[in-house]
Amino acid sequence: MLFYFVVAEIGAWLVGGLNNPLLSGTLLVLIIGITTNLLCLRIFEGRPLADCGMWLNGCSGTNLLLGLGGGVGAAAIVLVPPLLLGGARMAALPVEPATPGTVAFVTAMLAAGAIGEELIFRGYGLQMLIAGAGPWATILPVGVLFGLLHAANPAASRLSSAITAGFGILFGYAYLRSRDLWLPIGLHFGWNFTLPLFGVNISGLRIRITGYEMSWTLGSIWSGGEYGPEASVLTTIALGLLVVYLWKIPVRRQISPLTDPPQEGAVCETSQPLPS
Repeated sequence: MLFYFVVAEIGAWLVGGLNNPLLSGTLLVLIIGITTNLLCLRIFEGRPLADCGMWLNGCSGTNLLLGLGGGVGAAAIVLVPPLLLGGARMAALPVEPATPGTVAFVTAMLAAGAIGEELIFRGYGLQMLIAGAGPWATILPVGVLFGLLHAANPAASRLSSAITAGFGILFGYAYLRSRDLWLPIGLHFGWNFTLPLFGVNISGLRIRITGYEMSWTLGSIWSGGEYGPEASVLTTIALGLLVVYLWKIPVRRQISPLTDPPQEGAVCETSQPLPS
């Protein structure tokens, strides 16, 4: 926590001169995530940053793709049915379509934000707490904290905070299954990337990529209002389906030096779907 607040203050000063809120905010999250994990791992464990679950290997690639599929699929489950059933429609915005450079920039910022947040909330701190206090005694309160910290976002509500806490718990469960950060990063980024494609807000933030936005005829309880789908009851259904998805998919479980005892030098193993 000390490193977090110190790095946050220094990082805020470093990015303070940037005139782009998306760039400055995302860079700050990424700086905090990388620096705090790097300092803790080097000082307390004598290990590289990768050992908090950022290994680059075949297992990591598989888990990232599984996460991306789950995140994109969950967002589609929330947004496609209202479009097909007449509860919403796509409306053109009175602006020029985004250029390839803009799309690439927004994509990079969303990816950096997902990586930074997962390092902060599912990195060294969560993993050491899992080792000491147990998985669910750690994942549940950290997930609630994840939701509470999003309560300061524009148009946030009690429902949005509860749903965001649900995502925080889900991402913690994803780490528990994979023992790396690539599965939760894939889920996080897949969800965050898909919402702007449909022209809806992300956690109260307006990010447009395609030149279209989703115009709802249903009430805010279904659309999420200005906060976006993360304040919609439809997302609670998607969360439940994501739990089943994470439970059943063949995750490549890696060996974490922070939460798992050494197992004959193994790096990763195939994790079969849990029995029904």
